[in-house]
Amino acid sequence: MITVPSGRVTLSDRRTRRSWAVDVAAFRLAACPVTREQYQDAAGDRRPAHSVSWLDAVRHCNELSRREGLAAAYAVDGEEVSWDRAADGYRLPTEAEWEYACRAGADGPRYGPLDEIAWYRGNSGERPHPVGGLRPNVLGLYDLLGNVWEWCWDHYDPEVYGSYRVLRGGGWFDEHWSCRASVRRRSHPTLRIDDVGFRLARSIVG
Repeated sequence: MITVPSGRVTLSDRRTRRSWAVDVAAFRLAACPVTREQYQDAAGDRRPAHSVSWLDAVRHCNELSRREGLAAAYAVDGEEVSWDRAADGYRLPTEAEWEYACRAGADGPRYGPLDEIAWYRGNSGERPHPVGGLRPNVLGLYDLLGNVWEWCWDHYDPEVYGSYRVLRGGGWFDEHWSCRASVRRRSHPTLRIDDVGFRLARSIVG
């Protein structure tokens, strides 16, 4: 996993025309999205895991933490999930962490020319590709844009969308305008969608 230093990021939402600044503590983020090999024991399959619900991703984080002797980040009761921020186990990134890591200090919408960094509709052949095959950002993080959308911890807009959670990054079937650091998408935490996966994060505690 890659250590992402602390800093600040400004998030924005085109729907509400709102922007807000968030301070981000140092944390660790996986260099690539979780693969089918890692998630489904599909030996040698380095394509990103997909059709993973937010709840599936949360449970996978806890299971992986238990396997490695780490404190589980989440308490899960049906569809209710709480996050123990003092836990050292695997978790989903917040959307502020995700965007901050994606930008890696860059001001523009992408960390490089799109065809060099992301699998999207213009170059993917409308299918996912093995992770880590294109150019990373300056932190060494791959596939933050394109290939699959990635679940984040946060609710999208609870007052309007209830329990819907945030997705970031764009996917293999998306047009170029969806593959930008600032783009926010939403989905219900129980839904499994064929262009949605996730990436692991860990807090730096102690």
